[in-house]
Amino acid sequence: MSPEQQTIRVQGRQVTMAELRELQHRIAAHAEWSRHGVAKDLCERWQWQTPLGRWKTFAARSLLLKLEAKHGLRLPAVRIDQRRTPWGMKRGEETAAPAGPISEVLKRLRPLQWCLAGHGTAERSQALGYLRRYHYLGCDRPVGTNLVYLVQDRSGRDLAVHLVGAAAWQCAARDRAIGWDAAARARGLGRIANHSRFLILPWVCVPQLASHLLGGLTRRIARDWQAQHGWRLDLLETFVETGRFVGTAYRAANWQPVGVTTGRTRQEKRHRMQAPRKAVWIFPLHPQFRQRLGATLTAGGAA
Repeated sequence: MSPEQQTIRVQGRQVTMAELRELQHRIAAHAEWSRHGVAKDLCERWQWQTPLGRWKTFAARSLLLKLEAKHGLRLPAVRIDQRRTPWGMKRGEETAAPAGPISEVLKRLRPLQWCLAGHGTAERSQALGYLRRYHYLGCDRPVGTNLVYLVQDRSGRDLAVHLVGAAAWQCAARDRAIGWDAAARARGLGRIANHSRFLILPWVCVPQLASHLLGGLTRRIARDWQAQHGWRLDLLETFVETGRFVGTAYRAANWQPVGVTTGRTRQEKRHRMQAPRKAVWIFPLHPQFRQRLGATLTAGGAA
């Protein structure tokens, strides 16, 4: 094999040295490009798009960052002055808390109203503002493939927010539960989504609301994901910080605990403890989710 044909594996994709050199040449030839511009050009040349024809620029940017960190790719400098404020909002525009608490029984709030908060809508700004202000992890502006739900009671009062996005690239406990090796994970990862933020607003105190909201999410997410992004999901995952939460609501909503994380970050840049350990929970969205996800091992990791 010639040096030009040698490949490196990045984010489940084989990249030849020739492709890496061509990418560097195109960056050098277009000094005006931002990092987003490089990612968009890469998507166009590789025809890297979702089933609905949208460019997968977030995945491309993630791949470019790995090439920069591990394989010497020189990307354009970050243009800090062009960054937008979170979600296009001014900080003072976030929604204030209501005058009083919501502490009724669940049946008096039903039927709940589920608003799928699309890009550029007031509902999305409101939902993400809630996450930024009240969720213990905060919330950067979501990028990549995601769905945001703002859930209200029958009278239109805001109760909760769900944010669902791309699955973690590596998670040993999840991969064992599915029966994945590395190659199968690379093929099937797009059919999993991560329940990355779940917030019941701090002035809402309603028994059984959390498990009811989780049940509502699992009943609608596959349909909504396909309508918005063009393909169906087979599995949801989430990570529950063990030092803060037990996972009672997830258990009550029939999610399955499958293990604990090692404490590495999502991008796993260094093999050492960097983050709190979290319990890994999954929810199958199809009875044959393992077969549909291309499991090559028995659940638990045996061949």
